[in-house]
Amino acid sequence: MQVPQNGEDFASQPWYHGLLSRQKAEALLQRDGDFLVRASRTCGDHPVISCRWRGSALHFEVLRVTLRPRPGRPTALFQLEDERFPSLPALIRSYVNGQRPLTQATGAVASRPVIRQGPIQRSFSEETLLDSPSRIELLRARKWSDSQPAGLEHVGRSREGHSEPGASTVPTLALSCMGSDPVLLKTPAPLGSIADSLSASDGQLHAKAPTKPPRTSSLVLPDASEQTPTYCELVLRVPSAQGTPPGHQGPEPEAPWWEAQEEEEERCFARPQADISFCHPSKSSGLLGPQNRPLEPKVLHTLRGLFLEHHPGSTALHLLLADCQAAGLLGVTKAQRDAMGVASGLELLTLPHGHRLRSELLERHEVLVLAGALAVLGCTGPLEERTAVLRGLVELALALRPGAAGDLPGLAAVMGVLLMPQVSRLEQTWRQLRRSHTEAAVAFEQELKPLMRALDEGAGPCHPGEVALPHVAPAVRLLEGEEVPGPLDESCEQLLRTLQGARQMAQDAPKFRKAAAQRLQGFRPNPDLQEALTTNFLRRLLWGSRGEGAPRDSRLKKFKQVLSALSLRLEPDC
Repeated sequence: MQVPQNGEDFASQPWYHGLLSRQKAEALLQRDGDFLVRASRTCGDHPVISCRWRGSALHFEVLRVTLRPRPGRPTALFQLEDERFPSLPALIRSYVNGQRPLTQATGAVASRPVIRQGPIQRSFSEETLLDSPSRIELLRARKWSDSQPAGLEHVGRSREGHSEPGASTVPTLALSCMGSDPVLLKTPAPLGSIADSLSASDGQLHAKAPTKPPRTSSLVLPDASEQTPTYCELVLRVPSAQGTPPGHQGPEPEAPWWEAQEEEEERCFARPQADISFCHPSKSSGLLGPQNRPLEPKVLHTLRGLFLEHHPGSTALHLLLADCQAAGLLGVTKAQRDAMGVASGLELLTLPHGHRLRSELLERHEVLVLAGALAVLGCTGPLEERTAVLRGLVELALALRPGAAGDLPGLAAVMGVLLMPQVSRLEQTWRQLRRSHTEAAVAFEQELKPLMRALDEGAGPCHPGEVALPHVAPAVRLLEGEEVPGPLDESCEQLLRTLQGARQMAQDAPKFRKAAAQRLQGFRPNPDLQEALTTNFLRRLLWGSRGEGAPRDSRLKKFKQVLSALSLRLEPDC
C-alpha cells in the first residue's frame, strides 16, 4: 500500500497519531504489517514507529538528528539503522513502499498504515518537534507583539491582516509570556532553541526571571472558547493559567535526583561505617513478579522489545544513569556521605571500608556481561538474527566510549560480552558480521579492542569531561586481592599505573560528577528500561528469586556452563 505524500509535515500524515501511549498503540495494531507513528513521553523529540509483526507489537525509536539551519537543506535527519532521511515521511515511504525490514534484528515489515481518527491532540513539546503551520503561526504572533504592557492586550487574539488560509486556530496564549529577547524580533529561532527561548521575560514586568521550564516542557493549552486571556506566566501542566498576577511565579518543577545540586558544606571528620551500599533494596518490579523463575520467556520477550525500541544512544544514557547510581557518583544522600566519611563512591572504593562497594561493582560487571552474552547466545533463529545482536552491541559500545556517553564501566561490560570465549568462538556469526555490517566489524577490531586494552592496562583516556564515569574495574580487582596478569616487569608497571589512576580518580570525583550530570541534563529515562539495567533486576532475571541468594562463585560458574552449552549448540566444534 502506498503511503500518502501530501507534504513533508508529518503531523498532516494520516499514519501519525501524535502523543499516544504504548498500550493504546498496541490496541490499534490488529494484523501483521499494521503500523503507526506516535510521539512518546519517554523518547523526547524522537518519534516512535509501532508495528505488529508475527503476532507481537514492536516499537522502534526513530533517531532525530538536528542540523544547524542552512538554506537548501533540512533542519533534521531521521534514521532507524544506517540510512538517514531528510524527513520522517521520506523514511516511511522508503520502508513501506520498498517493503524493507524496519530493523534487521526483527525483520518486521510495515505495510498498512493505521489511519488516525480525528484531530491530533498535541502537547506544546510536540509543537517544537513539528514544522507545522500552527508552530509558524505561534512564532509569527510572538514576533509582532511587543514587550510593553500596552501591547499585551493583543495576546490571545488574531491580528487583523495576518490570518492566512489554512492557518492554525491554536490559541496564542501558549506564548503569552512575552519577552524582550532581541533574537525573536529579528528572525524565527531555529528548532533546537524554541523551547529555551520561551524562558525569556521582560525586566519591566518581573522582579526576577520566571522559572525556567525543562527542555521538553508540556503546556496544556486552554480552551479557545474561554474569555479573552490576560498576561500570565507559563505554568507547566496546569489546565488553565488565566488570571495569574504578573508577578506570580509558576510552581518549580521537581528536578530528577540525578540533576539535584549537592550543597556545599563544611565537613568534619566522622568515623566511617564499613557497610555502605548503593545497591538499593528491591522494590515492587514492573517487569518481574514477587516470585520469579530464572529466565522467564515472557520477561525476556518484553526486554527484547524494550531494547529494540531504543536507539543505542538512548540505551547508553540509561546505562550511564544506572552505573552512576551503582558507583555512588550520583544520587548520594547526605546520610550516606556522613556514614562513609567521603562525598563519593569513587573515593569510597579506594578505602579499606569500601569492600562492599567494590564487591557490588564486580558483581554488576559480571551480571551485565552474562545478560549480554545471553542476548547473543539465546538467538536460536537465523544467523542474521545473531549478527544483528552483535552489531547492536558494537553500536552500543561506540555510544558508551569516551567523548560520547563516556560510561567506561558500561563500555567494559559490553566489550566483555563481545570478547567472552563463548561469543568470540562463533566464527560463522562474526564472518557474517564482517560481510553484512563491515563498518561495525571494522570499528570493533580497529577502535574498540585497542581502546579496551589500553583501559585495562591503565593507559586509556580518563580525563573528566571526555569521560563521565571512569573505568574502575582494574583498581577494584587490585584492591580485592586479584593478581595483575602478565610478566613480572610489565605487571609491576601496570600495578603502579592502576594505583596512580585510582588516586587521581578519587581526587577528580567532583569533576566526574559534574560531567555525568551534564550528559544527563534533561534526560528522562524509560522506567522499565531503567529497571532492567539495575543489578538487582539482572540478578533475579538470571537466577530467579530463589537462586539469587546462592553463593556468588557458584552462581557464576553454573551460568557460564549454560552459556558454553548454548554456544556449542549454535556452532558445534568441527
